[in-house]
Amino acid sequence: MEHSSTATRSPARTKPGYTDSGAPAVSVAPMMDYTDRHYRYFFRKLSTRTLLYTEMVTSSAIIHGDRDKLLAFDESEHPLALQLGGDNPDEIARAVEIAEGYGYDEYNLNVGCPSDRVQNGNFGACLMASPPHVARIAVAMQQATHKPVTIKHRIGIDGRESYEEMLEFVDTVAATGITRFAVHARIAILAGLDPKQNRSIPPLRYDDVYRLKRERPHLEIEINGHVKSIPEIIDHRRHVDAVMVGRSAYEDAWMFSGVDSEIFGDPVPAINRETVVRSVYRYLDRLEAAGHPPRRLINHMLGLFAGRPGARKWKQALSGKLPELSGRELLERALQRVPPEIRREGPRIP
Repeated sequence: MEHSSTATRSPARTKPGYTDSGAPAVSVAPMMDYTDRHYRYFFRKLSTRTLLYTEMVTSSAIIHGDRDKLLAFDESEHPLALQLGGDNPDEIARAVEIAEGYGYDEYNLNVGCPSDRVQNGNFGACLMASPPHVARIAVAMQQATHKPVTIKHRIGIDGRESYEEMLEFVDTVAATGITRFAVHARIAILAGLDPKQNRSIPPLRYDDVYRLKRERPHLEIEINGHVKSIPEIIDHRRHVDAVMVGRSAYEDAWMFSGVDSEIFGDPVPAINRETVVRSVYRYLDRLEAAGHPPRRLINHMLGLFAGRPGARKWKQALSGKLPELSGRELLERALQRVPPEIRREGPRIP
């Protein structure tokens, strides 16, 4: 692979909100049990530009499971990346070939999940111990698609915690032609911490991710880890190409109502929380007509009023045992528990 000049340069600003390769400079991290197709549909009412990821799907599940259930999505969810988990290059390549028929915009390899279940399958963060094997998987994925293939990883794992070891990992994988890396700025402690603890106990090392961008300016580097606001996104982008937001995109989704205007340069959208809620009613009707409970979507909307008066009453109205009402009736009833001036607030602009 031919590298560009090693001189440090600032992240591209040729098009507001996008990297040199044309990828959105803001994304929502893949999160198990959170970023399913129902959450993504709801999220698109807040931001049309942000890159979204599926939950991690294993290659074996795609090959042997219900493909439509695992891979189908609404067209409104674009731009959308499929995150894959696995350690067998041939299987992952086959999974990519299958997924090609569904129209994903990108394929991402999970090299960051620290859960015991994932470790038992020999994939996720534990793959950082074997950079050459990750490189073989990366080659197989790239041979199976013309779409971008990217890597999401930690800055290290137990026993491989130094910046130099992360750099070795990135260089080994980048030699295959991979140019974009989403880096969670914590190590993963594989022995002794569960996934939740791994999101908070290992200290954040943003400077290591910034340094990676300085020393490998030809690569697109996306930072992940405890990003909670648009000002933080803007600050990180002074050092790296892109920013990936995790739990905050779920717990305080309204934060993204200002992303398209503040990061991507679009006009401020003419929406408020009330109009966003009502914009999902037809989707709920289709969901229920197909025999699915409205909770599949409603659960993803519990944080819509986070930090505002009425947030607790909104969540209480939509939690626990729900009355026998349609999804739109449940949401309408919950809306009435929020003060009118709050539910009609416009997008959050810093």
